Amino acid sequence: MSATTELQNSLAESELEQLDDFLRNHATESEGGLLLDGVHGLLTALAIGPEPALPEEWLPEVLHAPFEDPDQGERILGLLAKLNDSIPTELESENYEPVLGELTEENGQPGDLSAAGWCEGFSRGIDLRAAMWETRLAEDSDLMELLGPIMALAVDDGVLAADVPIQKLRDDEYEACIAQIPQAVNAVAHYWRVHPPSERERTAGGGASSSAFANLPARRGGKWVH
Repeated sequence: MSATTELQNSLAESELEQLDDFLRNHATESEGGLLLDGVHGLLTALAIGPEPALPEEWLPEVLHAPFEDPDQGERILGLLAKLNDSIPTELESENYEPVLGELTEENGQPGDLSAAGWCEGFSRGIDLRAAMWETRLAEDSDLMELLGPIMALAVDDGVLAADVPIQKLRDDEYEACIAQIPQAVNAVAHYWRVHPPSERERTAGGGASSSAFANLPARRGGKWVH
């Protein structure tokens, strides 16, 4: 993958801001709307998972109200497509970085990074291929281990419910898990390339919410950070 191709597939800062503004306004009009970090998590899960998803499958997770006009629709759909295309490119060049939320302090200043929105979106991406994920996770502990840092963040932020009470991560542990997201994402992508879903897993039924990443929304406000 050339540097030119990677640059073409990446969103410029102004484009990220446009998409972020739209999603923030859109989220106030719909229940459980994803922000930019959540959309990035959703698209990441689909990019690295057992089977790709068409836009017709994941767009309903992102868009919940009509566009104001055709121009807005064309612009936002184009930005979402570009964001989606950028993830495989970053994975191939080993430059993947998650889009994360940034908490706002009481004085209005930027605070710590939050993976809550990204993990929420990631869980919804898994839910779109729930049967394959559930079957494989139940049979191969290696996949669960690869997901370890993401699972830890999701439980800590309340995106996932733990079977038993788990002590909150210390600040340094939380930061360490965030730092491990790119490695985990690349490892899971490699796992599914080497161990693609079997026909039995593909036809194992669908529509059930993933037991591994139950969709329990947990929004924590703030700015996105890439």
